[in-house]
Amino acid sequence: MPKDEDNPEGLLEIPIVGELTEHETDICDKLLSVPVGGECVLYFNSPGGSAYAALSLMSLLVIRGLQATGIVTGECSSAALWPLAACKRRYVTPHSILLFHPMKWESGEHVEIAEAAEWARHFGHLEPEMDRVLAKLLGMPQDKLAGWMRPGKYVTGREFAAAGLAELIELTPLPHLQGTSVQTGKGKKGKK
Repeated sequence: MPKDEDNPEGLLEIPIVGELTEHETDICDKLLSVPVGGECVLYFNSPGGSAYAALSLMSLLVIRGLQATGIVTGECSSAALWPLAACKRRYVTPHSILLFHPMKWESGEHVEIAEAAEWARHFGHLEPEMDRVLAKLLGMPQDKLAGWMRPGKYVTGREFAAAGLAELIELTPLPHLQGTSVQTGKGKKGKK
């Protein structure tokens, strides 16, 4: 766990809020501040974002062997599902919402038909590969994931927990976070 003089038992808490693409640098910096194999808590309220941002965050969690706990405090949808899946422990509330859907791509620029065709080919390869990784990390059968992905499904926290993919918690303090000093990316909190 990251430690400092003022907070010797500090557990880094990292919010994953908003579009991943907009906050990727900040989230990566915070993940890199956790020692290899260390613990952290990720709080999710994200509609997703870039598939590449999701791939990068997921890879950092897995490659560095982080013992991350993911807590869905609101929404964890689309690309945000990949870093959640990489968490060793996952928690949802009855009110958590997770949107599963096929990968989407768009370009805000004018592209030629050849470039558009290459994007389509690339995403045709990337989408099933990412679905396989997501199913593996979540520990769920690919056919069940496919049923959620197409045409797209909003999954409640209760459904996600009932599928064995997370622990369902009520809106009460988590015992293993109580009595532990926590450190956020923006200052510190003392013992609760």
